[in-house]
This record gives sequence, C-alpha cells and structure tokens, in this order.
Amino acid sequence: MTRLDRREFLLGGAAALAAGASVSAAPAAKLAQRHQGFGAAATLWDLQADPRLGEAISTYCTQVVPVLELKWPMLRPNAHTFNFERADAILDFARDNDLTMRGHALAWYHDIPDWTKQIKDTRGVERAYVDHIGTVVSYYKDKLTSWDVVNEPIPDNPRSPKDRRDTFWTQHLGQSWIPLAFRTAAAADPFVKLAINEYDIESAKDSFIAKRAAYRHLIMDLLDQGVPLHAVGLQSHLHAELEIDTHGLAEFVTELRSWGLEVYVTELDVDDQKLTGNPAERDAIVAKRVNDLLTAISTSGPVRSILTWGLSDRYSWINGTFARADKQPNRPLPLDGEFKPKPFMDVISKFTKDA
Repeated sequence: MTRLDRREFLLGGAAALAAGASVSAAPAAKLAQRHQGFGAAATLWDLQADPRLGEAISTYCTQVVPVLELKWPMLRPNAHTFNFERADAILDFARDNDLTMRGHALAWYHDIPDWTKQIKDTRGVERAYVDHIGTVVSYYKDKLTSWDVVNEPIPDNPRSPKDRRDTFWTQHLGQSWIPLAFRTAAAADPFVKLAINEYDIESAKDSFIAKRAAYRHLIMDLLDQGVPLHAVGLQSHLHAELEIDTHGLAEFVTELRSWGLEVYVTELDVDDQKLTGNPAERDAIVAKRVNDLLTAISTSGPVRSILTWGLSDRYSWINGTFARADKQPNRPLPLDGEFKPKPFMDVISKFTKDA
C-alpha cells in the first residue's frame, strides 16, 4: 500500500466509523470536544499541600492530567490490587472546577513495579499487562478525554528509523507490546482518544532528527497494522539553549494530520539550566522557544490541546533534576514560583484563545 493509499484508507475508515457510531458515541464525542485548550499536570500531593496551585489551574486551565496517580506503581501496588483513590481525587478536582482530565500512562518502559518484574514467563507477563490496561481503561470509561497508551517507545539515540527502546515489555512480548496496548485500550473504551507519546523530537540536533524519524516510522507501522491510534503526543520538554527545528517539525506534524491523526502537546516545559542572564532575559528566550514550537505545529492547523508538565515553577520536576550552576532556580513553566504569569503564559494564551 502506498503512502497515498494508506492515507485515503485511514481517512475513509475514520469517516465510516464516525458515521456508524454517531449516536452511541455522543457522550464520548462531547467529552472529546472539550479536550481543546490549555491544561497542566499536577500531583495530588501538591494540590492538597498548596491551595494556590488548584486555584491557578482552575483559573488558567481547561484540562488536567495526573503526573503519577495513573502510573503502575501508584495505581497497582501488587498483582491483585488496584488503588484508584488518588487518581479519583484528581478527577473530582477536575469535575468540581469544570475541567476535563486525560490519562497518563498505560504502558511505559519506566516505573514498572517490582512485582511485575518477578513474573518470569511470557504468558504471565502478557496476562498482567492486558489485565492492567483493560481494567484501568474500563474503570475510567467515559470519564477521560484521552490516554497516553504507550509512552516513550523510541531510544534516545536511534541508529536507524526501525530502532525501538529495549524494555521489560519487549523482552517478554517483543514488538507486539505496543499494538497490544492500543488494542486492549480500544476494546475497553471504544471512544476515548488513544495517543502515543514521545520526547526530544522538536529541535534540530542530530539525535532529535533521528528520533523524530524513528517515531514517524513507528507511527506508520502501527497505522499499517490497523492499530487504533488516534493521536500523537509531542511531550515538548524543551531545552532552552536549542533552537526549534521549525521546518522539520512543521513537516512532521503536517504529515501526521494528513494521516487523520490529532497532534497533542502533552508535557511542555523549558529547561533553562544552560542559559545565562537575569530572569527576565531567560524568560524571554523560554517564551521564544515555546512560540517557535507552537508556530511550527500550527502551520497545518490550530493547536487544540496544550498541556504543560506543571503550571508553576514552584512545582516543576526540572528544579529537582537539572540544577543551574549559579544555584538560581530554573524557570520552566508559565507561572513563576509565586504563581505570577510570565511571557510563557502570554504565548500559551495567544495559541489557545480560539480553541
């Protein structure tokens, strides 16, 4: 099948599915429509510890995503127990503030609980994998707008477009772990949007270009297999010292959309550890990187869903991971440590005002 044939097949199939499911999918479609706009990731700990965070999210955002509460270790401490309480609390917060919530993440190479690693046979691993995805997606059926089904499947320095990250799942399930995750999720909730999610593809550095090519190859392969993939997540953990590859990124996103896929910005922040200058000068460069990113993505259509990985610098993972040499805090997010908006937020507002 040629690329053009594939594109026509996918678009035609999507239209037929939409026509046949228009009545039964009405509630889900209404929820998905509300997926547009700006949102932020948060942990329940931070929401409970600081009322200002919840107030800021309810003021600036239309959606929220849990940082930890839907990942395997917190959600499933052992093979026989699912703890939904913490994720439910964030969903309650979202509903109380007229926000939607998306899910992150069903299958990831990282954060695999120890009890899972103790399973030695392939059948046991597959049983646990399918049971987890099916149970979790069924539990949140008609409650979430989308899921990051598979997170970060591409290695950081792929040698060829066919390279895939070596994971616990590949060691037991081979490359079928990715299609299996999507098909299991789709069976559990036929109308929720299912996304694949990846980082470090936005800049012009050689490793980023190679990773983008491998991401593209994987997406094409999944579509060729008829995998129920609806959206592509660009995490967008940006490096402030690196220019955005605006031309290459725009071409990539345009192609994805031509295949009938939606494009989400899922974990946006900007690490400024290598920038010099005062906070205002650094903030200006950070805002430019975000503007260049969103401009490139919007070349072929509006950016309908933008999520930052946190909202205030006070609660960013970057400050605990990438310390600046001058001991000053990183400024990676739209609001500063005192919840005051920065130029970053002005850029977000420009791209989401019409969403």
